[in-house]
Amino acid sequence: MEPQKESTRPIIDQLKEYVETRLKLLKYEGIDRSSAVIAGIVIDLSIIICLLLTFLFASLTLALFLSDCFGSYWQGFGSVSLIYLLIAFAVYLSRHVFKRPVINIIIRKLFN
Repeated sequence: MEPQKESTRPIIDQLKEYVETRLKLLKYEGIDRSSAVIAGIVIDLSIIICLLLTFLFASLTLALFLSDCFGSYWQGFGSVSLIYLLIAFAVYLSRHVFKRPVINIIIRKLFN
């Protein structure tokens, strides 16, 4: 019986090393995935901020242009507000059309 215990000892040591190596691998994979998700979020947020600023300045430019055309600031800015109100109403009426693609984009982002 004594020789068997000595021969199984290295197997137990190998199993311990395997488990330790596997745990390190899982830890590094978790770090890799979480850093990729955080980097994706930062990049997406910076793109969204740039697009929002572009949209804001384009809206101001359009409002000032229409104000010049109408000869009145309130008419120019009011017409731009009316345009956005109509767009919001159209999106509200067709929200079920936009819901599924947005959900699919979010799921794709989370699992890539």
